[in-house]
Amino acid sequence: MKLQFYKYQGAGNDFIMVDNRENVVNHHNPKLIQHLCDRRFGIGGDGAMFLQNVDGYDFEMVYYNADGKPSSMCGNGGRCIVAFAKFLGIIDNETEFLAVDGPHYAKISAEGNWVSLQMTDVNSITSDDDAYVLNTGSPHYVTLAEGLKDKNVYKDGYAIRNNDTYRAEGININFVEPTDNGYFVRTFERGVEDETFACGTGVTAVALAMAKHNNITGQITTPIKVLGGDLTIRFNYDGNTFTDIFLEGPAERVFAGDVVLND
Repeated sequence: MKLQFYKYQGAGNDFIMVDNRENVVNHHNPKLIQHLCDRRFGIGGDGAMFLQNVDGYDFEMVYYNADGKPSSMCGNGGRCIVAFAKFLGIIDNETEFLAVDGPHYAKISAEGNWVSLQMTDVNSITSDDDAYVLNTGSPHYVTLAEGLKDKNVYKDGYAIRNNDTYRAEGININFVEPTDNGYFVRTFERGVEDETFACGTGVTAVALAMAKHNNITGQITTPIKVLGGDLTIRFNYDGNTFTDIFLEGPAERVFAGDVVLND
């Protein structure tokens, strides 16, 4: 079977996109996903995403991590699939789609390469020693770090993700360093089990955690730099709950092609 695919990236977070509105692919197949995402023997990507029809929404986002397992919400993937939907002619400049964590609203530029994605509200941030733990559609651990440019994120992130507290369910590890006007963030992602160039739910978690850390409330805009570029998080914080959370940044088509799948 020959499968048409598209490759998208959002701030360096890269994804394989498949138009599966006709249900041509049975994607409940970890070995298939692992093969597609393999950077040497497949297409290569942080994950694979299938755009499908669903009642009541413009489309459904079905996402798998590179390890082949169904994933929790992926923020940059969500922005990329909005760009993909516009490319396919499913949407124009606004959309409401369904993801694993529920409905999401998004706006996209006329050019189709910049997306503002609304994330789920957050009403709980807990602590783990000096770190913050919260769920922005995916679970995240946020900790401040110095000398982040030279930090061994794989080694340190792997150790935290696989400690006794988080080994079973997994968690994404975000290291944060303040900059002149925002934060620099590097993330070790579960499911990929490595550092990625960006993590959308991760930078969202960082922005919220830093607002709590610095006791800042009101309408907040947080610029964040990641290895793959720049992202912005806008939200409202009343001291208890984070609402109207938007993750904003680039979402670009890289290339398209066909891959032969073994029956």
